Amino acid sequence: MTKVNFYDSIDDSKLKFAVIIAKHNGKWVFCKHRERSTWEVPGGHREQGEDILETAKRELYEETGAINFEINPICIYSVTAPDNFDGKETFGKLFFAEIHTFEKDLHSEIEKIAIMNELPLNWTYPEIQPRLLEEARQRGFLPKKDEIKWLFFDVGSTLVDESRVYEDRMKKIAELSGITPQQIYENAISLYRRNKKGDLEIAKQLGIELPKWESQYEKLYTDSEDCLKGLSRNYEIGIIANQPLGTSERLENLGVRKYIDLIIASAEEGVSKPDRRIFEIALERSRCRPENAVMIGDRIDNDIVPAKQLGMKTIWIKQGFGSLWTVMDESEKADIEVNNLSDILNYL
Repeated sequence: MTKVNFYDSIDDSKLKFAVIIAKHNGKWVFCKHRERSTWEVPGGHREQGEDILETAKRELYEETGAINFEINPICIYSVTAPDNFDGKETFGKLFFAEIHTFEKDLHSEIEKIAIMNELPLNWTYPEIQPRLLEEARQRGFLPKKDEIKWLFFDVGSTLVDESRVYEDRMKKIAELSGITPQQIYENAISLYRRNKKGDLEIAKQLGIELPKWESQYEKLYTDSEDCLKGLSRNYEIGIIANQPLGTSERLENLGVRKYIDLIIASAEEGVSKPDRRIFEIALERSRCRPENAVMIGDRIDNDIVPAKQLGMKTIWIKQGFGSLWTVMDESEKADIEVNNLSDILNYL
């Protein structure tokens, strides 16, 4: 019988292995050895004189091709098995890694990697690896789905497509300034890539009043209703948004108000994102702890940063001009990045 135990610390000299639970954009990363038909967590033997963290980094690179990642220790694990090391207890260190980019080629006996939404059924070490993942979950590295109670959405460029409104605004700026719409658009893109609000900055630079926001051009993204409908079966749905008066009515007219349990909008509350108070209002009225809530939005500065500061989980939906934001440091990194609303259903 195989026994798996866990420890907070142990003599470093006893550590013979490093195992790395890895994810990429919220999905699992597993390896397949070229001589096996099963899946396994990246990991391997510690080389003589090697620091165990360096072992983990090396094995992660060799077995998955990961070249840009964050890696953190979880705990010490041990395995005792009658057919392994003469039945003696052997020790390794368990790590968690979030992989951002991969190299094309692998540099080990691994045939290929797979990025999966769900855990595999055919494990290489079925008595060991599921236990490692469960321990990581218990220690808070892999949040349980049932810990999430509330999903809070932004509105603009998250549920609502604002591209036509921005197009109208850019044309009006061009008309008022005598510059071509193409030049205005290109300058705006450049500013958004530098983490500035392009339309607002251009109007300031040109010394003209920012044209009125024409909300009649707003429309739902094609997958908004299906996303809300599906998620509302398992979670409470809320809104935290910088919006003018009448957000509930506008969402009703768009056909999605029926899926939403709570609306916290800046005009009604008298406080706007990124002020953390609007998030605190939402959490208080929903009676939800920050760790049981997810903030979903397109703006790093307005949605992701303040929600993370409060301890909420975060999903950056890379739609609209917000997708051009350049992430500068750890405080701006969302837990999950997606390109559209439909992708969220892969994680929740």
